[in-house]
Amino acid sequence: MEYTLLSDTQILVDLDRIAGNMRAVKEMAGPHVTVAAVVKADGYGHGAAAIAPTLMENGAGLLAVANLAEALELKKSYPQYPVLIMGLTPDRLLPLVVEHGIIQTVDTLRQAETLSRLAVQQKKAAIIHIKYDTGFHRLGFPAEPKSLEEIRRICSLPGIDAQGFYSHLALKDDASNKAQFSAFMRAADALGQMGCHFRFRHIADSISGVDDPEYRLDMIRTGALLYGLKGFHRGTLTVRQALTFRTRISHISHVKKGEGVSYDYVWTAPEDTRVGTLPFGYADGYPRCLGNGKGKVLIRGKRAPVIGVLCMDQCMVDLTDIPEACVGDEVIIYGNGSDDAPDIQEISQLAGTNKNEIVARLTKRPPRVYIHGDEKPCIINEKEELT
Repeated sequence: MEYTLLSDTQILVDLDRIAGNMRAVKEMAGPHVTVAAVVKADGYGHGAAAIAPTLMENGAGLLAVANLAEALELKKSYPQYPVLIMGLTPDRLLPLVVEHGIIQTVDTLRQAETLSRLAVQQKKAAIIHIKYDTGFHRLGFPAEPKSLEEIRRICSLPGIDAQGFYSHLALKDDASNKAQFSAFMRAADALGQMGCHFRFRHIADSISGVDDPEYRLDMIRTGALLYGLKGFHRGTLTVRQALTFRTRISHISHVKKGEGVSYDYVWTAPEDTRVGTLPFGYADGYPRCLGNGKGKVLIRGKRAPVIGVLCMDQCMVDLTDIPEACVGDEVIIYGNGSDDAPDIQEISQLAGTNKNEIVARLTKRPPRVYIHGDEKPCIINEKEELT
């Protein structure tokens, strides 16, 4: 497949894999459980607007984001798709929430009353999901009787369509998860007795959605699984990583024994060495801590260590074990599991973080190339036409 790009450093997104992952999650959830596809942080680095149609076509009931800016990006492209903001929105921006029909998380009576007034003024419904804090202590009504009375009042406000009631697990261990779930269900049952009935009760994410079927309720919020990033412990679900991060060798140097490479010469050649320069760095989202031999890339089927201090836009690799390497050779930075390149799981372990951070930190600078079967690739962040 031939196409022209302005950068050799690119992120490939396999839409067929995302579609397969979405179908697997939906099949696991069952016909009576809605799947909220979490596409915050620009779809975990995959490109939220570009992957949204694939998710919706393969079983997602709504799209979930972190803030208003992310929601508006999706609504601009897909105005009819239901989009849930899982964070809070400042009062001054709530008119946009109602105007664009965005589903807003609410955790105070005061903000619900503001949305109610706006909905009446705009002659629209303000759709909300009410967040209840069962112990995560990030957002949500506190778990106390006063909160239940305030939620009851919210449900009766004019112009308010309280479709959802939800919480978030801390995922410390099974015992704490169970305690949180029990607290959530007690609150949901009490609200039901008070006349508040919700279309969606949800507390499960990708991990608990697989591990704990009883937590799925009416909806699960699935993020990492859609991109093929596994995090569950007991359950089983077959998903495949959708992302490949790649570049090409831009330059080859011949470094003599004892000479240094990159800033501060923290790496010096133990012998005469061929060193390849690659046009990517931490400004593209690669962890800076993976320099000086910790990180590795795949060239001609062999791994080459990243040497010296990682630069903002470039890095160097030791080509000792790949004497046939040439300028222009493809380099796999993050593989998708189909070869011996480090995948997201391995990279996250090397960097001492989780998989979600590795993909979320990928910047917009590398163009995204979307592949789907034998169709012509779709390129985002580039203006060059395909050839």
